[in-house]
Amino acid sequence: MTARLDHRNPLVFDTHELGRRPGALQRLTRTVDAPKDFGIQGVVGVPEGAPVELELRLESVMEGVLVTGTGRAQAEGECVRCLEPLQLDVEADFQEMFSYPDADDRGRHHHGAEPGDDAEDDEDRLFLEDGLFDLESVLRDAVVLALPMQPVCQEDCPGLCAECGARLADDPDHHHDAVDIRWAALQGLAGSLEDGEKDEMSGAEPGVDEKQEK
Repeated sequence: MTARLDHRNPLVFDTHELGRRPGALQRLTRTVDAPKDFGIQGVVGVPEGAPVELELRLESVMEGVLVTGTGRAQAEGECVRCLEPLQLDVEADFQEMFSYPDADDRGRHHHGAEPGDDAEDDEDRLFLEDGLFDLESVLRDAVVLALPMQPVCQEDCPGLCAECGARLADDPDHHHDAVDIRWAALQGLAGSLEDGEKDEMSGAEPGVDEKQEK
C-alpha cells in the first residue's frame, strides 16, 4: 500500500519503531508550527505558524495504535465584551485509535457490534498508512473543544458603554446623566398641561376683574 502521508510533515508520525507487539509503548515530544485555521474562525485561535508543544503516548494494541496526548499553545482573539485583543493559553487533551488497514474483524465484533455496522464504523475510523498517522485533524478538533466560544480578557470585564462605546474597565466611574425617554415624555406632557392651565388662568383673569369692577 502506497502511503499518501508525507513523513516530512511535522504532524505525521511514524510507528515503525513501536512495532506491532501489543502492549509496546513509545513516548514522544515535539514542537510543531500551527497549521492554518487552527481554532474557532473569527473568534479565537492559534495563529498559523505559532509553536504547538506536543506530548504523545503511543501504545500498540491488537487493532492498531492508541495515541494519547496533550497539545499546548497560545491562542489569540478578541474579547467579546470590550473587543480588546487577548491572548490565552490553551491545553488540549486527546485520545484516538489509528487502526491497521489489514486488521481482522475480530477486534470490532467482540464488543457486540453487528456485522452490518462495519461500513458505518469504517467511516469514523482513522487508519495507519504504511505505519504512519496524521495527527492534524485530531489535534485540531481537540484545540477547538478546549477554546472558549466567548473569550473574555478577564472574567469580570464590564464591556463597553452602551451610550458612547467607551471601555468601562478604563474608567470605572464612567456614566451618562441620561433621562429615560419614557420619563422625558411624561415630563413633556406635564409641562404642556401646566402651560395650558396657565393660559386658561390668564384668559379668566379679565372676566374676574370685570365682575369685580361691576
